[in-house]
Amino acid sequence: MELDSALLSRLQFAFTVSFHIIFPSITIGLATLIAIWEGLWLKTRNPIYLQLAKFWIKPFAISFGMGVVSGIVLSYEFGTNFSEFSRITGPVLGPLMAYEVLTAFFLEAGFLGVMLFGWQRVGPRLHFFSTIVVAIGTWISAFWIIAANSWMHTPAGYEIVDGVFHVASWWEVIFNPSMPYRFTHMLMAAFITAIFVVLATSAWQLKRDPSSEMARKGLSMTLWFALILTPLQAYIGDLHGLNVKEHQPIKLAAMEGIWPESEAGAPLLLFAIPDQKGEQNHFEIGIPKLASLILTHELDGELTGLTSVPADERPNVAIVFYSFRIMVGIGVLMILVSLAGLYLRRKGTLFQHQAFLTFCSYLAPSGIIAVLAGWYVVEVGRQPWLVQGLVRTIDVVSPLPAERVLFSLTLFVLTYSLLFAVYLYFMRKLILKGPPPLEKLSEQLIGVKAAGYAAALAKHPKPVHQEAN
Repeated sequence: MELDSALLSRLQFAFTVSFHIIFPSITIGLATLIAIWEGLWLKTRNPIYLQLAKFWIKPFAISFGMGVVSGIVLSYEFGTNFSEFSRITGPVLGPLMAYEVLTAFFLEAGFLGVMLFGWQRVGPRLHFFSTIVVAIGTWISAFWIIAANSWMHTPAGYEIVDGVFHVASWWEVIFNPSMPYRFTHMLMAAFITAIFVVLATSAWQLKRDPSSEMARKGLSMTLWFALILTPLQAYIGDLHGLNVKEHQPIKLAAMEGIWPESEAGAPLLLFAIPDQKGEQNHFEIGIPKLASLILTHELDGELTGLTSVPADERPNVAIVFYSFRIMVGIGVLMILVSLAGLYLRRKGTLFQHQAFLTFCSYLAPSGIIAVLAGWYVVEVGRQPWLVQGLVRTIDVVSPLPAERVLFSLTLFVLTYSLLFAVYLYFMRKLILKGPPPLEKLSEQLIGVKAAGYAAALAKHPKPVHQEAN
């Protein structure tokens, strides 16, 4: 079997970007949670909030470092594996990536040191300000990356001169038709990912030590956040789907498994086996007309099918179809978990229900899996286009020997697998070590003398089982 340089280049980029996206998905939400906890501590002087912030700041730092290291590689791969793409889209995408470095990265780098090591070196308000700046920096970083990626899906504000894209309107380039939906959806996904990492860890810690006030507070807060954010994410996802229907109907057809050129009253398929060659689905299980109702608000609304375009303009339907259902399935599971938490909270058994705690303790990777599945829907669903309707992926792959690309792909797989193993080792070590004891925090609290710490403990005695509910 002859090696395909183009396929190997695509696999290499898919692998490296999949590895990278794990860490921003955690750090964006975790930085926000740490800022919330630190702000609550400054307002209430409840040391449990400080304990949460100080415990999670180390996993945040490790995840942040992994994100930076793995992200640098991606920009180089544009030049090495997709050199023609870099040449023709550089005037548009190059500045967007530079803005991410000049704004978000410098902002994070400038205040990250204070956030991580300034607990006893700066005042409480300055440290809190640094934490907020780092959190905002992660949002800004996501903004520029999503703006660049969204432009590739729904290009706008450009003109083509001698085969090269140039900017006609920066406003239209940045705020292209899909950008607001995709940015909001991704940011919310990152928040939910971090929430379920903390929720799972808190549930595990609570099973290990039922008296842990930090675990109780962490579980309680994250369940409240999940109760609000998971249904909101479903609503944002619906708006995003309507946007995809308007601008990328073939991607939507792959998501829904719609083959006829135009189908009225399309069912919502819960399961099917797409047959790309036969242009049909096998073993369909669906709800009649529900897809049309959701996407057109009419039971007999018409949806564009995959056969409306030539076969070489369709994505890999199976990957898009199943990835979409994995993402949605996990989203539904998260909503059910948050509702179950509300039910147990009202019964007064939230922290004693062992089956619920056990189940929650396995949910740490759920957000990451959903993000990866959603990313595959988005990226595979637009193929064969790298810039929707304008630039085909196959046309901009660098003419590299396939053996060389295979060698670099193998090195990436081995190196990243080792890095991920080391990452999991240290994350496990930090979680097993547990939070700093409340008594020892008296020497580390920012701007709180021993008497003030004693007053804080008196105001929030330990244990406080009733309050944590």
